[in-house]
Amino acid sequence: MRRRDFRFISVALTIATAGTLVGGCSSTSSAQENEAARAVMEFCQSEPPDQALTQALPPGLALPADRLTLGVNPDWDAETLDQFAATTGVAPGVAGSFVQMPLTADDRRRIQSAAEEVAGIGGVLMLTLEPHQGLDAVDDASVQELVELLATLNDSSVPVLLRFAHEMNGSWYPWGQQPQSYVQAFRKVAHAVAEGTSATEMLWAPNYGGGYPFTGGEFAAAGDQTAPASGSPDFEWADTNSDGALTEADDPYEPYYPGDDVVDWVGLTIYHYGGASQWDGNNVPEPDKFAAQLRGAYDGLGGDESGVPDFYARYAEDRDKPMAIPETAAFVTAAADPDLALEVKQGWWRQVYSQDLRTQFPQLRLVNWFNFDKPELESVDLVRWSVTTDARIGDAFGNDLVDSVATAADVVSCPEAPE
Repeated sequence: MRRRDFRFISVALTIATAGTLVGGCSSTSSAQENEAARAVMEFCQSEPPDQALTQALPPGLALPADRLTLGVNPDWDAETLDQFAATTGVAPGVAGSFVQMPLTADDRRRIQSAAEEVAGIGGVLMLTLEPHQGLDAVDDASVQELVELLATLNDSSVPVLLRFAHEMNGSWYPWGQQPQSYVQAFRKVAHAVAEGTSATEMLWAPNYGGGYPFTGGEFAAAGDQTAPASGSPDFEWADTNSDGALTEADDPYEPYYPGDDVVDWVGLTIYHYGGASQWDGNNVPEPDKFAAQLRGAYDGLGGDESGVPDFYARYAEDRDKPMAIPETAAFVTAAADPDLALEVKQGWWRQVYSQDLRTQFPQLRLVNWFNFDKPELESVDLVRWSVTTDARIGDAFGNDLVDSVATAADVVSCPEAPE
């Protein structure tokens, strides 16, 4: 394992070199990657290189097809991408930002600020839209405003992965466990994005299904009941085995899938927590836990979750969709011993960024670390998800990244012209 040197690069050239890489890298025969290669050569052969020739390419091309890309969800109020890179020694290829929908004036400022930082490293912006006013608020006007903003970002050579109303199978958000309304809203946004933007792709990303239907969430209908009211159309959709009850025997994913025609990327929120009876325990993850969760075969600290569907096979492999882990981290409380904190986090990041992960899961293209320290309902102490609060942990994180993990520094320069 080696520490990567990071450097900041031209966003136009980064996007141009996105798909089929030149200068000694392998290429494939897909139409999109051939188009990327042509964009690279046009850019490199112009005198001087003309940025107008490099049209922003979709995120599926902007991330290396044969690598797992390092992403980060930074706490923008506490840390810049430059600071993350300075602490860890690596610049992420993707950075995430969370905003409401409909957008507020503050949200628009946040998006613009994040986009400028992402452009500075030549990366991709993963934008998570949170309709806290409910799915009914996702109306034509709010969608049009969103698309106009995305088009401006794309025209400025900032590709966007758009994650709409994430973790919709959970009971902790106002848009949760409303499968019919969710699917309709997702499709509305997706069609408008496809028509009105040049480099934005839709990411569908439920929460990992272990523990479904997640009773007792903030937005559950009542008490320990989950959100869909019995007898409602949403309940009928969610009750996949038609036994009249919403339980762990029901499918945690399929009722919420919007359709192959509107989903460009599939994703899954997966965190390492403590044991089932000790949510705030600082427990070292078991070997291969992450892979087992992707396959729906996990049986360990969190309890026997081996009945969860194989998400990777069903949605990434069988549908031939690129896959992302848009949020992950390891549960460590602020009161944890520093050595134990390192052991827990290191035990998790060595799984989610392992050398052989691409061999096991070739569709997996992106893993975003959730780099926040924040209160959580599961703990009386502050939870330190971040790898940069402690400089020693940040240094270990950068040193542990293996060669198969792509960062913002992994771009291809223009090949030298033959003599």
